[in-house]
Amino acid sequence: MKNTKHKRIPNSLRKHRKARGLLQKEVARILRIKNASMISRWENGLCVPKPENMFRLGVLYRVMVDALFIDFRKSFEKDILRAEQEVLQNKPEGPNGP
Repeated sequence: MKNTKHKRIPNSLRKHRKARGLLQKEVARILRIKNASMISRWENGLCVPKPENMFRLGVLYRVMVDALFIDFRKSFEKDILRAEQEVLQNKPEGPNGP
């Protein structure tokens, strides 16, 4: 079996948890997650929470969801904005055109 390395998903979950003075097991209990190791996996960027849990974390940490993954978001921003600009520049004029 091939051993592949996966990129970790950058996030600031640990920073926000510590700012609230919470332990991983406390976050797990508050969010009703059975195993605190899942909080560790999220914080280490091994996996991402389901959207529902992202919003719960945002509420718990008193931040908008994108603040929890700001570096991940920024990694997409340049490419998305460039692609958007290309699409809009090459958009044919039509009945709903510019």
